[in-house]
Amino acid sequence: MLGTALGLLLSTSLCPITYATELSPELSPVDLELVLAVDVSHSVDEYEANLQRSGYIEALKDPDVIDSIRSGPLGRIAVTYIEWAGEDHQIKVVEWSLLDSRQSAELFEKKLTQRPISSAPSTSISKMIDVASFEINHNDFIAPRSVIDISGDGPNSDGRHVQLARNDAINQGITINGLPVLSFRPNPDGLGAPSAWLGAYYLKNVIGGENAFLIEVLGFEAFSDILKEKLKREIKGTSEIALKTSKP
Repeated sequence: MLGTALGLLLSTSLCPITYATELSPELSPVDLELVLAVDVSHSVDEYEANLQRSGYIEALKDPDVIDSIRSGPLGRIAVTYIEWAGEDHQIKVVEWSLLDSRQSAELFEKKLTQRPISSAPSTSISKMIDVASFEINHNDFIAPRSVIDISGDGPNSDGRHVQLARNDAINQGITINGLPVLSFRPNPDGLGAPSAWLGAYYLKNVIGGENAFLIEVLGFEAFSDILKEKLKREIKGTSEIALKTSKP
């Protein structure tokens, strides 16, 4: 069997946040602000990168994922897709977009299909978390939940300590979920595949925030099916959350 998944749940004791009653007129309310943060470091070869990209394309147009989007109180979410590697490489492949139907999901998927896949050395999960946090606080949407969805095949090797970035994001009310991928293919640089401890590394250092979780993937070939389940879970989130009305 090419891949299996292990879901690990991490909950926090963050206190509920009280929000104002009037929406900022320039912000569009949605159920969720979601950053899809995708590892394109040199440890991800062309074959794996294509499997990863096609996995997101298939997941975003999956009927069950679209039903999850429509199941929220407002029936819409905001999503952006960012590829990342070292501290100096974060590429916003698709800008923040409103997803509320099959048609809007197909438009997002079409943009993703048309854009080239980037690549760069090193792995800075910490910088990706910092960039994603900034993106969440500086877009045209507002939501009761904000999630950074990080997929990757290795530990942080560039930039500041990942726990510092993780903790800063949590303090802003942001949840970080993980999709660590254990590839059995040799890395392009000739090194061996990541060890089985990557899931434990993500659990200790990367994920955090309210209802944070990770799903460990054995092989990029299993990426698409597992991603669909992960997206459905994080899009639905919890049902009873007050509507946030302003950015920090």
